[in-house]
Amino acid sequence: MELSLTTIGLGMIIIGAGYGIARIAQSAMEAMGRQPEISSKIQTAMIIAAALIEGAALFAIVVTWLVG
Repeated sequence: MELSLTTIGLGMIIIGAGYGIARIAQSAMEAMGRQPEISSKIQTAMIIAAALIEGAALFAIVVTWLVG
């Protein structure tokens, strides 16, 4: 099985998106632990940020497939 640059690029995109979403979740959980009274606002902001990362990752995957 040949490992192409496209495969490496796709893997890096997925790892980067997963890492970004994990960092957002970690920060949100810490913030909710400190201030539980605003946890709904923190959760909403976390979901929006995760969706933006997912969208950017999907765009990068499509571009990588088209170029590679």
